[in-house]
Amino acid sequence: MVQNIQPFPINDDESILAKLYALKKQFESVHLNELFAQDEQRFQKFSVVCEQIVLDFSKQRIDQNVLNTLIQFAGTQNLENWIKKLFSQEQINYTEQRAAMHWALRLPVYDEKYPKIADQVHEQFQSMFALVNKIHDGQYRGATGEVIQDVVNIGVGGSDLGSLMVTQALSDFKQATAKSLDVHFVSTIDGSQLSELLHKLRPETTLFIISSKSFGTIDTLSNAQTVRLWLEKALGQHTQVLKHHFVGVSTKPEKMTEWGIAPENQFLLWDWVGGRYSLWSCIGFPIALTIGVEGFKQLLAGAYAIDQHFQTAPLSQNIPVLMGLLGVWNNNFLDIQTHAVLPYDGRLKYFASYLQQLEMESNGKSIQRNGEKVELDTCPIVWGEIGPNAQHAFYQLLHQGTQAVCCDFIAPVQRYNSNQFTYIDNAAALVEQHHLALSNCLAQSRLLAFGNQALDQNELENLAPYKQYSGNQPSSTILLQELNPYSLGMLIAMYEHKVFVQSVLWNINPFDQWGVEKGKEIANQLLPILNGDIQDISSLDVSTQGLIQILLGKTHG
Repeated sequence: MVQNIQPFPINDDESILAKLYALKKQFESVHLNELFAQDEQRFQKFSVVCEQIVLDFSKQRIDQNVLNTLIQFAGTQNLENWIKKLFSQEQINYTEQRAAMHWALRLPVYDEKYPKIADQVHEQFQSMFALVNKIHDGQYRGATGEVIQDVVNIGVGGSDLGSLMVTQALSDFKQATAKSLDVHFVSTIDGSQLSELLHKLRPETTLFIISSKSFGTIDTLSNAQTVRLWLEKALGQHTQVLKHHFVGVSTKPEKMTEWGIAPENQFLLWDWVGGRYSLWSCIGFPIALTIGVEGFKQLLAGAYAIDQHFQTAPLSQNIPVLMGLLGVWNNNFLDIQTHAVLPYDGRLKYFASYLQQLEMESNGKSIQRNGEKVELDTCPIVWGEIGPNAQHAFYQLLHQGTQAVCCDFIAPVQRYNSNQFTYIDNAAALVEQHHLALSNCLAQSRLLAFGNQALDQNELENLAPYKQYSGNQPSSTILLQELNPYSLGMLIAMYEHKVFVQSVLWNINPFDQWGVEKGKEIANQLLPILNGDIQDISSLDVSTQGLIQILLGKTHG
């Protein structure tokens, strides 16, 4: 696998960026076919193994010189020092005067370096685990004494996407004690999800989780108020309804109490946990309900393993660092502005959506830490879909379109086993289906990289131009030995740290989201107008005025 690389010396008058731009010009005319032809050991040189995960980046448009220079670039940006700052209590989220310590949620119970923080975290976990076990054992009852059968998580953004993605991804690991328990997610502010869901549920047997870091997000509180009225209409307006049918997760216990959530059903976060990094906290309550306490601990353990790898592995063998460097090379030097995430496992159906928030909310910035405009383009557009579905949707563009796209292919080595699917007479048929998915995964990355060279050369002789392929679309392939709680924890943490690496290289703060906050603020200013509480709209732009007039029925569109 990748060997230790000693950065080569450069002349004092030649900056690393100048070197990278020179390499960019060179690689504009270099095809992946040439790179593979030049080196039979390319896979061994450009792949890394970390426990259950393999990263193959041999199909990226790089050579050893490019990789060396990118590692030097990381050195000039003090990446190793920034990694140390991340794993500290320093307020690296300087615009909000906060640390960014989501990694602390993965600390073992008796952590020697941060014992007080570990104690705080695990105190909350123990309370959450106790409630999980109580629900699984059928000991937690609704206001009428019936056993809880449905749990609905009400949240948005980081309070929704992470838990939704993980519970779907680990559906095969649903605990036997949770078989009769269904977990649902509601996030849309228009009430469409809630309306569709409530008529399927019984108030007597439904528990609602209100997940909101600030406990002030209007989307979440609006949905929470709707279900509160639904419950009170069926069960009456008394404290027992609130006590038995609501759980809250927030940094604001006083707001949860004011809303009516019983103190014993409140779980706490800390300001140093960003919303998009919060699935590891009690925001992950739906995850623990699905895969059980031990499964949740394994998820944390996998992420902790990557935390240690990220802090200790040499940059040349460090998976998050390599992912970050390759992303910068593609985005800033090969002018590839979009990044597709393509899992070949249906359980990862929400993974691309999760990464959209993680990457674009974190690194969609244009101001450096020094207050000046960025010198390099920042986060590319992240998108994706389950690979087999995407093949029949947008792969046409990848293979023969005019857009350059970099891809991450993700697949488990092992998918089905007899322990999971004893109820299927011919489990071998499912294994064959998995092999079909894997063959497609490998075929697509081959065709993207090598183009016509991946075809039968006899067929190519008289092949019409519209049936030919240019190739040279870079990709990485990530193989998991098995998709399980531990390996998924590793995978998510890899991408988290990749995002941080890129933020350092671009010199931006990945932990704030002022664009998101301002959009919410303006929405709150417009809401009273639509509700009829404010009549004067003359200060608004004419487009918004016209649209409001239509929405209020005062004019026709």
